[in-house]
Amino acid sequence: MHNDKHILLVEDDLNLGLLLMDFLESEDLRVTWKRDALSGLQQAQRQRFDLCILDVMMPGMDGFSLAKNLRNQFPGLPFLFLTARLLREDKLKGYALGAEDYMTKPFDETELLCKIRVILRRSAQEATGAEPAAVQIGRYRFDAGRQELRFGEQAVRLTEKENEVLHLLCQHQNRILRREEAVEKIYGKYDYFLGRSFDVFISRLRKMLKEDPHVSIDNVFRVGFILNVREG
Repeated sequence: MHNDKHILLVEDDLNLGLLLMDFLESEDLRVTWKRDALSGLQQAQRQRFDLCILDVMMPGMDGFSLAKNLRNQFPGLPFLFLTARLLREDKLKGYALGAEDYMTKPFDETELLCKIRVILRRSAQEATGAEPAAVQIGRYRFDAGRQELRFGEQAVRLTEKENEVLHLLCQHQNRILRREEAVEKIYGKYDYFLGRSFDVFISRLRKMLKEDPHVSIDNVFRVGFILNVREG
């Protein structure tokens, strides 16, 4: 009997898709497999999934475009990429979109399973944990439980990763948040690409917080960042 964790696999390669589905189902995971991005998106709109595994290179809509659509419609839904492409720019783009991980083919099935279990376990812990209270950041109100940043009557819905980064910054308000520690806390490990991805989220949050001149996210050279909230 399968557990209640349901994975959406979007992979156009017939042999790899069959192998992955058989392997994951043998490990007590429910899998729905689609062979193109549009079918995958439509399936995600029809039922709830706990994780999406997305091929990058597919005919029609590619995996990056699919991830962007999924992120916009389901901000809390985690996803990881599988790809035969080894380009550094692709890996950075994948992480910038909010991917939990980026695995290049051929990959070790056991390593993939470990990554899946870590992601599912973290998602379950976040779902059952106490919902963080909304906090004031200058003239902004940040509600991490709702993944919402509000300025007056305007509200922005944050992606899961943007939400996690801002929540960490708030926990260290007016104190240094060390970059490597923050990346490890959010992704479970640290490497160059994940660090670059983290920097992308910092840049996005800076733009979201630009309306209040008393709020800034400042660099501490080679150390990290500080969310500075000054008296106005």
